[in-house]
Amino acid sequence: MPVTAPMIGGSEKEVSLVDAVFAVELKPHLVHEAVRAELNAHRAGTRGAKSRGLVSGGGAKPWRQKGTGRARQGTIRAPQFTGGGVAFPPTMRSFDLKVNKKARRAALRGALSHHAAHGTIAVLDGSAFAEPSTKQAVGLLAGWEHREPVLVVAHEDESALGKSFRNLPRVIVTAPGELEVASVVWANAILVTEAALPLVEARAGAGKEERS
Repeated sequence: MPVTAPMIGGSEKEVSLVDAVFAVELKPHLVHEAVRAELNAHRAGTRGAKSRGLVSGGGAKPWRQKGTGRARQGTIRAPQFTGGGVAFPPTMRSFDLKVNKKARRAALRGALSHHAAHGTIAVLDGSAFAEPSTKQAVGLLAGWEHREPVLVVAHEDESALGKSFRNLPRVIVTAPGELEVASVVWANAILVTEAALPLVEARAGAGKEERS
């Protein structure tokens, strides 16, 4: 049975979806790996602190080794002194995780297929937005009757449509080239414009696995 999605915002019809992208098995472990890698890629990893060797000053012993009645010290930049370095300080690091292209594409296909199987994905007629209109976007979502949050995938040339949706709460607008598995998993419903649909299918690797 072919997979279809309703067309909204224009003529009411069913749009056929590519089975290789929207009718595949969901593999939770691949989705988990892809989401972890995408979220980690957004982490800056720039936190840090200075160790005793990086703090300036403190080159001489603060007092002599014996005879003072105090514990021996080699530098006032040791961690036990105020203004001293940090013991085992955190340093800058990369949180990047490697996920193979095949696994990433399979995770995206599985997440999209999950939405298609549950009827939470629709195709949006981008020509309905000749100019930005947040009011029109609110009415369209109200007529679709799906729970938020909503992910809107629009072609880069559909700027009026993107401006119409981007100010709505719990709505994310993204381009097909920036579509991530984490966004698909986060959304309770997905709107893909008719112009963006082929690009989404290409990003999910439709037909690439068979050729590789």
